[in-house]
Amino acid sequence: MHTRLATREDAEAIARIYNEGIADRTATFETRPRSAEDVCAWFDGKHPVVVVEEGGVVAAFAATSGYRNRDCYAGIAEASVYAGRAWRGRGAGRMALAALIETAEQAGYWKLVSRIFPENQASRRLIRALGFREVGRYEKHGQLDGVWRDVIIVERLIPANLRS
Repeated sequence: MHTRLATREDAEAIARIYNEGIADRTATFETRPRSAEDVCAWFDGKHPVVVVEEGGVVAAFAATSGYRNRDCYAGIAEASVYAGRAWRGRGAGRMALAALIETAEQAGYWKLVSRIFPENQASRRLIRALGFREVGRYEKHGQLDGVWRDVIIVERLIPANLRS
């Protein structure tokens, strides 16, 4: 397996993996499947997206997106990581998130943030292993299939970009 920056040509594979995550109901509040066209909108030139490939097949991806519109938050990005079902537990997600941290640093971000369902222990172990910390918990943050769900708030500083 190897990592690389994603391109628009990866949009279909990324949508396939994201749609598996949506269907599993363990990693996102989203319920509407995404198309390759939806994913193409992620490629805005500002927010890095990376993929992990094995044998020419995209196995996992990690993406950044905007956090808040205020200028003071310009160096903070939301982060997400998804591995295709066939690659879960094989290190693809870890590779994707590690590569995303690196590319976020190169892009000038000083912090990555995310939210994780409390019962998603695999994601919680992954983010801890890559230097994220659990900051707190949002109670009843949103409903998924009519059920209120909490989320764990996580963050990871990127020290190289915290210089005054």
